[in-house]
Amino acid sequence: MNSRLLIGAALLALSAPALAQDFAVTNATVATGDGSEPVQGATVVVRGGKVVAAGPGVAIPAGVETIDGTGKWVTPGLFAAMTALGLSDADGVEESNDTSARNSPFGAALDVTPALNPASQHVAVARDGGITRASVFSRPASSIFGGQGAVVDLGADPDMVVRPRAFQLVALGEYGARLAGGSRTSAHAVLRNALREARQYSADSRIPGGSGPRQVSTGDDIPVDTRLVDSSAERDDVLLTRFDAAALIPVVNGQQPLYVAVERAADIRSVLGLRKEFPKLKLVLVGASEGWRAAADIAAAGVPVIADPVDDLPSSFEQLAATQSNVGRMAAAGVKVALGGLAGTTGDQPKNLAQYAGNLVALTKIPGASGLSWGQAFAAISSVPAEIAGQGGRAGVLSPGAAGDLVIWDGDPLELSSAPERVFIDGVEQPKDDHQTRLRDRYRDLDESDRPKGYDW
Repeated sequence: MNSRLLIGAALLALSAPALAQDFAVTNATVATGDGSEPVQGATVVVRGGKVVAAGPGVAIPAGVETIDGTGKWVTPGLFAAMTALGLSDADGVEESNDTSARNSPFGAALDVTPALNPASQHVAVARDGGITRASVFSRPASSIFGGQGAVVDLGADPDMVVRPRAFQLVALGEYGARLAGGSRTSAHAVLRNALREARQYSADSRIPGGSGPRQVSTGDDIPVDTRLVDSSAERDDVLLTRFDAAALIPVVNGQQPLYVAVERAADIRSVLGLRKEFPKLKLVLVGASEGWRAAADIAAAGVPVIADPVDDLPSSFEQLAATQSNVGRMAAAGVKVALGGLAGTTGDQPKNLAQYAGNLVALTKIPGASGLSWGQAFAAISSVPAEIAGQGGRAGVLSPGAAGDLVIWDGDPLELSSAPERVFIDGVEQPKDDHQTRLRDRYRDLDESDRPKGYDW
C-alpha cells in the first residue's frame, strides 16, 4: 500500500503545475512594453506570478530572490498577434496539421481550442524566442470564415488556453473572393448575409437572460431556440448551419471581435462601412498592406490593425501600394498597429517578430521612410497585440498587476544578435530546450559519435 501511495504521489507531482517564483531582476535595462523607451539601471519585481513593480529605484522586498541584470535587458514576454502555434506538428503532414479545414461543413463555428497541442515543438521554439502569449487562428478554407481563434500562453504545462473563442476570423479581398465564388461582390454578400442571419438568430433565440422558448446548447455556450433547430428544414433561404449562426451571434452583438483579412485601401474602406449596417461590430483589420492609404479613415473609426511589418512587394493587385513605411505611416496617423498577418514568417516563425520590429526602428534612419521609435516598435509586439486580444494591462507590459511574463535578454531584443537567456510565464521559469537547440548541441562540436546511426547496407 505504501509503495502505491508513493507512486501515486510521484505521478501527481509530475502532473502538477510549477509554482510561481518570487524574484527581482536588478540593475538591468528595462523596457516596460507600454511604448516608452528603455530605462537603464532599473529593477523588476515579480511576486505570486504577477508584476509588482518595474523601473528605477524600486525597493526589493525581503526574502525575494535577486537576479543580477547587469549588462542584460528585461522586457515583458512578446505577444504574437496571429499564429498557428499548437495547431500542427509537421505542416507537410496532413494528419498532424489542423491549421485549416478545407472540407468542413462548418466555417464560423470552427473552434481551435480542442485541437491545440501545448507539447508542439513550434510552441517550444517560439517560447525559446521570447514569445509568452499569442492569438491562435485557423485559416479560412471551406468558407470565408476561419472560425473562432483563442488567446493562449506558451507555458510548459498542459493548459495553454487563456481565452477560448476570443475572436472570429473572416477573409475578404482577393482571398475571400476565391473562397466565395470568385468575386469580392460575392464575398461581401456572403458576409452580410451571415451577419444578418446571426442577428435574426439572436433575436429569435433570446440568448442568455431572454424569456424565449425552450433553449438547447450547441456546444459553444450559446443557447439556441429549439424552434429554429427543429424547423431549419422549412427555412429554405438560410445559408448558415445553426452552429455557424450561433457562433456569429457574439460578433453581431459586439461581444467578440471580428478579425477581417483585407489588403487594399478600397477593401479596407468597404470593411469600415460594415458598421453602418452592423454598428456593434468590433473590427480588427489583418494584413492591410495598403493601410497607409486609408490611415485617416482607420484612425477615425478607431479600428486596430495587425499588419505585415515589412511587406513591400506588389505580389498581387491588391498590394500594389505596399511599402515598408506602411506601419510607420499608420501609426503616425493615430492607428493602433500590431505586427503579424495570415502568411509569411511572422505567422510561421513568431520568434522573428523582434527582428521585424527592429527593421521598423531602422527605417527611421532612412531618408523619406517612415518607421517606429524603439518603444513604439516593441509595443507593437507586446502591449498593442495584447490590447487587441482583450488582454490589455494583463499581458505584454511590466506594470503592477500584469502577468509575470518576463524575458531576460543578453542584449537589445530588437537586435538580431540578441537572444533570450531566461523566460518566465506567470512567474514560472520556462525550460529553454527544444528540438532546434538539441540539434544544435548535438552537432556543435562535430563529434562523429553524436551522429545518428546510419543504415547498414
